[in-house]
Amino acid sequence: MSGLKPRTRIQKRNSETILDAALDVFSRNGFRGATLDQIAKEAGLSKPNLLYYFPSKVSMHRALIDALMANWLDPLREMDADGDPVEEIVAYVLRKLDMAREFPRESRLFANEIVQGAPNIMDKIEGELKDLVNEKAAVIAHWVETGHVRAVDPYHLIFSIWATTQHYADFDAQIRGIISPVGDSHFDDARTFLETMYRRMLAL
Repeated sequence: MSGLKPRTRIQKRNSETILDAALDVFSRNGFRGATLDQIAKEAGLSKPNLLYYFPSKVSMHRALIDALMANWLDPLREMDADGDPVEEIVAYVLRKLDMAREFPRESRLFANEIVQGAPNIMDKIEGELKDLVNEKAAVIAHWVETGHVRAVDPYHLIFSIWATTQHYADFDAQIRGIISPVGDSHFDDARTFLETMYRRMLAL
């Protein structure tokens, strides 16, 4: 049996508070621009208290990335090879847009890491992300070959879905500055636009 004691309720709460603060700081400043002092201030805890729970900035960032990847890949995992091809791809688009709406900080955390060359998550990109994309690209390629959707490059289709959905989280300030939406109403408009665009692109 492990000699580790289960964490107390306070310890769990403090860990969650720290990670939530770290998510705010990392999503704004990126890994390189974030500091332990910034995270401690955001969390309302002392720096030594912060380091009691997480020994380094790297360990906090890694905990966030691990949690992010666990959830971030679920929408693509749900694409069913036995489903209606157009409906499955459009459903994936809409799931990704929903994630941009519901988890904007996580999207910006990922985007900041990629822009900086993915120094802390390249193993994830070259591992589970690449494997999953290869798997689903093969499914899309089969749908193309069997005449169920128009001829498209599976990889560039997936990349375009990422670009047209995560844009609404990663470039939120730009969008709001240009169209001045009421609340999140632009996500509803984007949903209608993207669904129409991808259906027209894919349907025979």
